Amino acid sequence: MQLVVGRIGKPHGVRGEVTVEVRTDEPEARFAPGAVLRTEPGATPPPARSTEPGTTPAPVGGPGVPFRVPAELTIEDARFHQGRMLVAFDGILDRDTAEALRGTLLVVDSADVAPPDDPEEFHDHQLVGLAVVTPAGERLGEVARIDHAPSSDLLVLRRPEGRTALIPFVRAIVPEVDLAGGRVIVDPPAGLLDL
Repeated sequence: MQLVVGRIGKPHGVRGEVTVEVRTDEPEARFAPGAVLRTEPGATPPPARSTEPGTTPAPVGGPGVPFRVPAELTIEDARFHQGRMLVAFDGILDRDTAEALRGTLLVVDSADVAPPDDPEEFHDHQLVGLAVVTPAGERLGEVARIDHAPSSDLLVLRRPEGRTALIPFVRAIVPEVDLAGGRVIVDPPAGLLDL
């Protein structure tokens, strides 16, 4: 399973650096110099934008050579600047090439991610797809994804009838996660699943 660790944003400066929307708890490890990140399979750059009406900019790969997002990108340097992650990739040397990477998702294989040391901590991919049941065993649905909100993480529950519900991922409501059994036990307060 591919895990998204970031999304490339706009270029920063003229030497090929880009902003990255970080989607990992460990940016220092994932974006360390020398780290190799895969790009989302099938990722394509956005259409070229013209700066003047009636003109088309030259393709980034050179005249007549369209730029293709590489399957892997190697981190040359990464740093935080004014609250944003700035990343330089090997071989991305100018603003035009950096612009062509905009919107590309950066991923790692879940098999390459070590399990957390804390038994009460979980990676998102460990929870997605687990059955959600009450303490009495009533099936409520399954975990569709995890939303990371400022106050707490939220389990996005896909209900059997197709609706979704948000469940705060706190011990008072989610007393047990049974990875081996493939289930999350949820004790929702009255009305939570009706919102």
